[in-house]
Amino acid sequence: MVSYACGHACPQRFHHPTKGGISVQTLSLRALSQVRLLGRQPDGSGPVPLFYTASGFECIFTGSELALCIEAGFALYEPWISVELNGAWIARFPVQAGRSEVTLFRGMTPGVPKHIRVLKDVQAMHGDPDHYLLLTGLRFSGGDFLPLPEPAYRLEFVGDSITSGEGAIGAAGEEDWVSPFFSAVNHYAQMTADALGAEWRIVSQSGWGLLSSWDNDPRCRVMAYYDTVCGLADGPHNAALGAQQPCRFDAWPADAVILNLGTNDNNAMENPPWTDPATGRQYAQRPTPEHLAALEQSAVDAIKQVRARNPQAWILWAFGMLGAGRMDAVLRAAVSRAAAEMNDSRLCYLPLPAATAGTLGARRHPGVECHRQAAQALTTCLRSILPPRG
Repeated sequence: MVSYACGHACPQRFHHPTKGGISVQTLSLRALSQVRLLGRQPDGSGPVPLFYTASGFECIFTGSELALCIEAGFALYEPWISVELNGAWIARFPVQAGRSEVTLFRGMTPGVPKHIRVLKDVQAMHGDPDHYLLLTGLRFSGGDFLPLPEPAYRLEFVGDSITSGEGAIGAAGEEDWVSPFFSAVNHYAQMTADALGAEWRIVSQSGWGLLSSWDNDPRCRVMAYYDTVCGLADGPHNAALGAQQPCRFDAWPADAVILNLGTNDNNAMENPPWTDPATGRQYAQRPTPEHLAALEQSAVDAIKQVRARNPQAWILWAFGMLGAGRMDAVLRAAVSRAAAEMNDSRLCYLPLPAATAGTLGARRHPGVECHRQAAQALTTCLRSILPPRG
């Protein structure tokens, strides 16, 4: 085992006999060039941290068995992961604290390629600094890792609880705020990316917005952390894993960035003010002309920030899965203003279908059918503006 600066051990290649004399290998995911890491990643050579929703990996493997070595920790919210095999969702489970090994498949026909994809279902947990998930290795005996086809596009989705997949799984009527009710698979981003043959990644946090959280806390602004790998993953442990590193946008040039922010700002206007515990000062979003103008400016600033980091990408502001509210007009105006001020023709606003009583999921959030409807709208839009590939 080799120790890295983050203090975790990462397996390098080693062998030991198994029943029948077949050699078992354990390799770091970073040592396998055919394995594609998904989601924002810090610079480093050690274990692979999974921060945001839908972080993970995919590969094509010809062996009969493949296992994943994991390390995890949490105080409040345990990580969950989903496993897809040849495009089918075959498993979903919580990851226990400590080190463990999970069999992804076994007993399958040797020599036949299997496409495996593993996704983190749960968002980066700002409220649980002890929450982390590391992929430390892949264990297998026999078989080869084959090259993956290049993705047709790279898509980045920036948002709040909707983009974190909150409520996308679980019974309608569930109200507990717990890890099992997050999903990266019943998710408009995954559905859109798969329809377009794209790779995708997510930047999101439940309850956060442009100017404040749903309960008016002005510290909870998603775009304040956009330039880091995952700066909202709090605490020294996540810092050691690279969460606070600058994001290297040039290493993963997005073809489109989809912004889905504004729902919590809309909700904040109906909620009591937030009181700063240190100063006693209060902050509240309210539907006054002055504040709506400030919201519009914050959206313009967000678009300009995304454009500065993604000079070649299309930028879509896609909104409305929990209703248009006051923010629809604000965001439309912001997109028009930003396009004019930057002389930028690669900006657009896309209204998304709103959840209904029949398409709501857990925690009064969009369910899988609402996510599917949003993905259909996004797929149609992106196909019309992105250059054909593949």
